[in-house]
Amino acid sequence: MNWDLLLFLKAWVRSPRKVGAVIPSSPILAKAMAKQVELKPGQLVVELGAGTGAVTRALVERGIRPEDLIVIEMDPVFCSRLRQRFPQLRILNIDATRLEPVLRRHHIDRVDTIVSSLPLLSLDRKSQSAILRQSFQLLGGHGTFIQYTYGVGSPIRSRFYRGLGLSGQRLSQIWRNMPPATIWRYRHK
Repeated sequence: MNWDLLLFLKAWVRSPRKVGAVIPSSPILAKAMAKQVELKPGQLVVELGAGTGAVTRALVERGIRPEDLIVIEMDPVFCSRLRQRFPQLRILNIDATRLEPVLRRHHIDRVDTIVSSLPLLSLDRKSQSAILRQSFQLLGGHGTFIQYTYGVGSPIRSRFYRGLGLSGQRLSQIWRNMPPATIWRYRHK
């Protein structure tokens, strides 16, 4: 039995809107997400919604240094699993709606890239808005927000990201994932 799949299914049964998928991201999707991150020493990367760690693994394998990666996961069971698998990483067990104040307590007020596996489309608007506003505040005018979605359109409402002076770009379609996923990138114009 695949223990990650079992963990994921249990979490989804407990809270389907917060988990957003029945199974973890495929290695193909995870690698495609990690490929979008620039490899520059000292560039701080934050991963939101790490789940069982498929994208985390791909980020580490891509060459993101442990000191340049912060992993955010709100589910305590997933968090424990991530800490076992990646003891060298900073893994924070928090809700992403509290991202900015928690990072500031860790003396982090700017990040370069945010890689998100959060189910944005299934979150309520208040939570979605809080996560995105804090993310783009931390990214400042130079950073990149990478998100995948199972939907056909942008996982962020265009009115929202255009209102923040951002541009969104559809990067790739990953057919070899269940369900197929699309990767998007958002940046300041």
